[in-house]
Amino acid sequence: MIAYNGGNEGGILIYQEERLVKILEHLKSNDKASNDEISKLLNISRDTVRRDFIKLVEEGAAIRTHGGIALPHFKEAIKAYKERLNTASKQKFMVGRAASKYIANGDLCFIDVSTTNKFLCEQIKKNITVYTHSLDNAVVLSTQKEIEVHLLGGKFNHENRFFYDLALASRLNDIYFDKAFFGAAAILEDGIYFANPEDAYMKQMVAKRAEQVFLLTDSHKFNLVSSYKGLSFQDIHTLITNEAPPDKYMRILKAHRIKIEIAHEEGDERS
Repeated sequence: MIAYNGGNEGGILIYQEERLVKILEHLKSNDKASNDEISKLLNISRDTVRRDFIKLVEEGAAIRTHGGIALPHFKEAIKAYKERLNTASKQKFMVGRAASKYIANGDLCFIDVSTTNKFLCEQIKKNITVYTHSLDNAVVLSTQKEIEVHLLGGKFNHENRFFYDLALASRLNDIYFDKAFFGAAAILEDGIYFANPEDAYMKQMVAKRAEQVFLLTDSHKFNLVSSYKGLSFQDIHTLITNEAPPDKYMRILKAHRIKIEIAHEEGDERS
């Protein structure tokens, strides 16, 4: 998740991972942090701070206090959290690399907004055409001359870095994609969920217009909660993740005949 810091120098993009480390560094010096303090420190909204606090508490890097969070063992927690961030980035890189192997020259692809899909974009080495509503994906792909990039426009969502306009999105009804690559905010027993209703609707549109649908996610997304359902399991052909899903999800995936690929560091992905 990304927030936009609209400072005096025109604005700075801050990834959630960077914000979390900054919050932990603040805790190291101040013992605790309130919503207002972090909102002012990072120049981000209170809602963004609340989500960051929840993330830190869920991962065991902080504890809840009245009006904020606290960190009981500062130095050790910061070191451990940075190690987890490096691990998460490696996992997403591996998932992106595994997904890139499904792309062939001449493919017409849709690539969704997500940090894992950004890693996918960095590893595409084919002559293809890509449609995306993600600014970050477009920036990465624009450095590769062999890739034709179509950035869907509209109103810019600063926090999650995507564009949306219903009229412009309707163009997708006239396109049939060879492959579509999606991320996920949360995976529940009835489908795939996202944080934004417009973004979820974009997924629904594209999934109906793709020959093959790939879901790229790291394993912690199972059993998380998000607000808007964008995909059903019957929409998905292949799941690419960093470790085997929990048993109840394995049963759901197999019931829908979804191919499951586990991405490994050595590159020896297995289905």
